[in-house]
Amino acid sequence: MQRVSKLFQPALIIPKNATIKSQDITSKSQRLMLEQGLIRQTGNGTFYLLPLLQRSLQKAVDLIDRHMEAVGAQKMVLPLLTSAELWKKSGRLGATEAGTPTELLQTTDRHGKVQILGPTHEESITSLLAAIAPVTYRQFPLRLYQISTKFRDEMKPRFGLMRAKEFLMKDLYTFDVDRTRCQETYDSVNEAYGRLFREIGVPFVKVAGDCGTMGGSLSHEYHFPSEVGEDELIRCTRCGMHTNAELFPALRERCKSCQTGCETFERQAGIEVAHVFILEDRYTKALGATCLAANGKPVPLQMGCYGIGVTRLLAASIEVLSSEKEIRWPVALAPYRVCIITPKAGSKEEAQATPWVGKLHDDLQSLANCAGDVIVDDRTQLTIGKRLLDARKMGYPVIVVVGAKAASEEKLELHDVATGTEVSLPYSDTLSAVAEILTAAKRSEHPATMQNDRNKVAQKL
Repeated sequence: MQRVSKLFQPALIIPKNATIKSQDITSKSQRLMLEQGLIRQTGNGTFYLLPLLQRSLQKAVDLIDRHMEAVGAQKMVLPLLTSAELWKKSGRLGATEAGTPTELLQTTDRHGKVQILGPTHEESITSLLAAIAPVTYRQFPLRLYQISTKFRDEMKPRFGLMRAKEFLMKDLYTFDVDRTRCQETYDSVNEAYGRLFREIGVPFVKVAGDCGTMGGSLSHEYHFPSEVGEDELIRCTRCGMHTNAELFPALRERCKSCQTGCETFERQAGIEVAHVFILEDRYTKALGATCLAANGKPVPLQMGCYGIGVTRLLAASIEVLSSEKEIRWPVALAPYRVCIITPKAGSKEEAQATPWVGKLHDDLQSLANCAGDVIVDDRTQLTIGKRLLDARKMGYPVIVVVGAKAASEEKLELHDVATGTEVSLPYSDTLSAVAEILTAAKRSEHPATMQNDRNKVAQKL
């Protein structure tokens, strides 16, 4: 049985009238996560991820693993350190210090060799393929991914986990024998991303993106709409086309997806949580990663890369769904889905109601979507009201109170936190209601997710 009293949850108490420096806490999600003991800042842009958030992080990792396996991707681990020489070969690192991107973290070993603490690993994975090249075309498509710590020397870290110097990212790298099959892989992975984000349940939009320093010929981004977002997103009101405002000058203020050249657009801010690219032979040609084509001749592999910011995904979900005082989780990522609140020590109902707690806990564990996701707030020195307030602040989707009504009426209080509803139900009805809430939450899809595949502007660009 998981108990709140045993949690390592060092909350940061911020006095009501305290003056907070703007550079210290810059977003709602950062403040809520600090207040609820989910994270603790250790330095500028670096954080401890505490046990409750680690549970949510593992759920995100498990979801991503499942959707990557569904498209035939194989999980592996790449070195955190990549030789700077590989970055020079790919052209992403200049031959002189002046040509070094400012966001790169570097280290020099005792032999004077420069290593990159990778923000991405295109060079590393491509050098692996180059080392075993040429490989017969029959071995492809090849889809390899990892979920690992990445580094970026942010000039101004802000928004907590949404823009940190150290973060967890899923990066998938795909290799195909020609451009047509590379496009097929791109479409397949994008479909998997759509299914993943719909399962998470936070409203998202897919937009045409800028290939930027990554290179390549095609790019899309996935955003959670939010006023905190640093990207400006543009949507054509006629056809629903979405694009990042970075590409807007290329559109010449008219929608290229509409035959009429519509000039009416909606703008909104978004938090980028994923980015995908077709890189073609941008890295494989430079680093010598080839395959033997059907005619027996070596040709450069066609490459794609597909990223998801995992820690950013958690913070962005909280940013979008939460109120100013209470965290709201997508049910798929909540650290626990059900919180049981026990009778207060010394109360008149303690003796009669307490025996219900163990049975309720065990029966909830047997429900679909609930196994391993029940926590008991056994801090019996606190009132039920105080613990109920704490559970709402933490955002547990379902709260069950074993209180006075359990003793007098054999009823339990059921709180559906997402809808704000509270009902008193007999024991068996409580179990049925919890199952129904969690099942409904799992299958629900936000209307905002249904327009994501309308974007055709990237291909035209």
